[in-house]
Amino acid sequence: MPLRRSLGTLSLVFILYFSTSGGPHTTETLVHEVGPGLALLVMLAVPILWSIPEVLIIGELASMLPEEGGYYRWVQRAFGDFWAFQNGWLTWLYSLVDMAIYPVLFLQYFGYFVPELTGVAKYVTMLLVIWIATGVNLRGALPVGRISIVAGLFIIVGFLLVAGTAIPHIDHAPWKPFLAPGTGVPSGLAVGLSIALWNYIGWDNASTVEGELEDATRSYPRALAITLPLVTVGYFIPLLTTLGATDWTTWRDGGWPEIAMAASGVAGRWLAPWIAAGGMVSALALFNALLLAYSRIPFVMATDRLLPKAIAVVDARGTPRNSVLVSAACYSVFVLVPLGSLVVADALLYAFALSLEFAALIRLRKTEPTLRGAFRIPVGRRGVIALALVPLSILATLVVLSFRDGEYGLPALLGSLVGMTAGVIVFGVANRKRGATAAANELA
Repeated sequence: MPLRRSLGTLSLVFILYFSTSGGPHTTETLVHEVGPGLALLVMLAVPILWSIPEVLIIGELASMLPEEGGYYRWVQRAFGDFWAFQNGWLTWLYSLVDMAIYPVLFLQYFGYFVPELTGVAKYVTMLLVIWIATGVNLRGALPVGRISIVAGLFIIVGFLLVAGTAIPHIDHAPWKPFLAPGTGVPSGLAVGLSIALWNYIGWDNASTVEGELEDATRSYPRALAITLPLVTVGYFIPLLTTLGATDWTTWRDGGWPEIAMAASGVAGRWLAPWIAAGGMVSALALFNALLLAYSRIPFVMATDRLLPKAIAVVDARGTPRNSVLVSAACYSVFVLVPLGSLVVADALLYAFALSLEFAALIRLRKTEPTLRGAFRIPVGRRGVIALALVPLSILATLVVLSFRDGEYGLPALLGSLVGMTAGVIVFGVANRKRGATAAANELA
């Protein structure tokens, strides 16, 4: 069965919204860790210095090669199967850590309504998040898109109401103090960048479902152009208004319902439960949208006969069913693993995979200058190189700052090396098996 092109631009906007953001949840952690001024600064600077260059590069690649598998196919076109496999492999390893976060985030906001949960009940709740999203994904990309639209509007409207009701209660400059007491600029910048980047990373994620988009060469760049300002404003306005109306020292992880209560006056009584419910909706919708994106990587690898062919099965709905199920099963296991020490390794793996994608555009601009889609960055190849160096320099800075922390530096390095080495080994085995199968078919 072929894949179905069922996703339009609006659905893609909200799939991208949940591939990168999902709302201001977790930004309270940023404020608590580094202070109001630095938090506001990094949340404004990161989309300019990080997201705009990435969105432009990803937009051109997505328009140029609108194929299922997205970034995997871009790297394959530029550098061949080996590097494409490494790109897909490292991204999927990154997803194991990334996807373990969202069921935990769901629990954080679920605790507003049900504060006492045992260890077993917590795991069962996290499994429900994973397998509800899996059930939606098994029905195809279109239901994922529709649910993303409804969930996104619920979250955006809730935070706009909080921002609007907080304005009359603003009684001080929201950016003061600039730094949390006792926080130095280098350490604060390391924490601030890591949290802010996590809230803006992922503009390439949904490219893996381009084979399921209507008019993909135009819809992906168009959706990027809509989603970036939507995400930026969705973070900055609630932060700016509520910081001016509350005591930032009371902010804590998962504290947005209490922030809404404190900032919004009488309206806070009904906005607090809305925001708490929004946190649960956000976590579920994040997992739902990212399962759609990440599950296509094993699928395209399997279609290239680099993973078992059973993973490439497409059901009657036009959904790569087995790839979704395998991905969900892996995430169900990894949600139990304490992965805090590998978060920096996670960033390293993502940085390497993203570097390959940027390099793919630079190479394709040289080797296939006539290859283009509906959108093309209006600069030459040198301009693309300069553009790519901006976000890559930010990633490099984050890695260097993070490695100054002895607790995480060594595990990060070891984790990254293990992941990269495993990718080389798995490709070697899979490629030899593929070659043997092809030879046997020729003899037959």
